[in-house]
Amino acid sequence: MTTPHTVYGRYDVAIVGGGHNGLVAAAYLARAGLSVVLLERLERLGGATVTAQPFLGRSTRLSRYAELVSLMPERLMAELELDVRLASRQLASYTPYQRDGRPGGLLVENPEGKRTRTSFLELTDSSREYDAWCSFYSEVAAMARSVEPTLMEPLPWERDLAAHVDEATWRDFVATPLGEVIEKRFADDLVRGIVASDALAGTFTTLHDPSLEQNRCFLYRMIGRGTGERRVPIGGMGALTDALARAATRAGAELRLGAGVSAIRAGEDLTEVDFDTAGGPATVEARYVLASVAPWVLHILLGEPDDPETKPAGSQLKVNLLLDRLPRLRSGVDPQVAFAGTMHIASSWPQLQTAYDQAAQGALPATIPSEVCCASLADPSLLGDVPPGSQVLSLLTLLTPAALFEADPQGSRDEAVRRAIAALDEHLVDPIESVVAHDAQGNPCLEVKGPPDLDADLAMPGGQGHHGHLDWPWANNRSRLETPDQQWGVPTGLPRVFLAGAGARRGGAVSGVAGHNAAMAVLASR
Repeated sequence: MTTPHTVYGRYDVAIVGGGHNGLVAAAYLARAGLSVVLLERLERLGGATVTAQPFLGRSTRLSRYAELVSLMPERLMAELELDVRLASRQLASYTPYQRDGRPGGLLVENPEGKRTRTSFLELTDSSREYDAWCSFYSEVAAMARSVEPTLMEPLPWERDLAAHVDEATWRDFVATPLGEVIEKRFADDLVRGIVASDALAGTFTTLHDPSLEQNRCFLYRMIGRGTGERRVPIGGMGALTDALARAATRAGAELRLGAGVSAIRAGEDLTEVDFDTAGGPATVEARYVLASVAPWVLHILLGEPDDPETKPAGSQLKVNLLLDRLPRLRSGVDPQVAFAGTMHIASSWPQLQTAYDQAAQGALPATIPSEVCCASLADPSLLGDVPPGSQVLSLLTLLTPAALFEADPQGSRDEAVRRAIAALDEHLVDPIESVVAHDAQGNPCLEVKGPPDLDADLAMPGGQGHHGHLDWPWANNRSRLETPDQQWGVPTGLPRVFLAGAGARRGGAVSGVAGHNAAMAVLASR
């Protein structure tokens, strides 16, 4: 016997999923005067953009999943009047190394200055790599300045965008595997690896992949604000979610928590959305439905079969730590400088290739590459009531695909954390174990979130933060851009059901662009 559904109401738009993109869409559409209901499965909003207080007896907060807000356009923040402040990291990156028995570190300033050039000279005894670095990233910046302003507009044609970018630059970043470009432009393996790391964050691929997945990942990491500048929200990622929720509710959107959507039935004029509530199953009717969930999840909600072969797969563990103090480095650099930006660990060109080869063969890499950052240096408010010197540290692994954790999720995860921290410890005077804080029960203040956790916690299939493979942020010259959803890069194949999450074209990273574009497609379709 089927349990009767309560007809909850009829709306112009129903949004499935209360992550940051869903909230952006809700705010824009409600501000345009449409009736909007947002349905979120969890008892909180934000999806991966949340601040948590994970350590028992400690008031310290941290960004549990996503860490950076680098791609959110200033225009979007201004239009929604978001009362959230973003802070730029004081340093771009620091990469410790051991060369000829001597510890050192390659420092890249933000913006670059004399210390960057000196650091390159100490590494290579020549200005060649520094000059190549400056040339390479000036070309990246020029391309970013052309691409970034188009993110909140209908999809540009590839040919039109290419006309605004130097032909050689376009060829290097859009038509040639990034690995070939890096090998051509740089000679030093450490420098090559630093560049390559931005192409591997959150994805499992080789730098020479002919599909160019690595190129697209690299581009998304670089185009934020036209500079690739890394920024963190003051108060953690939850501060961004709170600001978006305020903007949506202020505009009149209805945000329903604990409303897990179980089915979507597309009709000719109205679409029915079934969801569960504490009082039993319910249904809303809407003229338009925006899916802020992964396309793989959307297909299931539409009644299509669950196909494990097409399920996305993530490739990153995030290790969150509270430290009593930052560890000293063997290079002798001030820890507050070394950890102020992104610290690249075990990420030289050969190390990245070895880690990929081992993972591709189904083995956990013996040495796990990672990116390490200290958000509390940019945002001390996260620390709460802690002894002086305490800091929050996050370590994000590279090339650790979800498949490696399927047979033994807990054991594989623990071993991956051990190996990643061991790789960091190689460059430290003080091992992480000696400086990690402890909670009220005496346990190390250490939290781990990997692909299985993101799948279980957030219904993010395979723990893939991009919801699948990234697309170029423009339309192929042979694309069909006949309808608003096609023009804005949010189609699902159904005329009134649009993508509004990371799986939409231009949906990568914490940007809100996909939510904005889905909202614009609705407004253009009316």
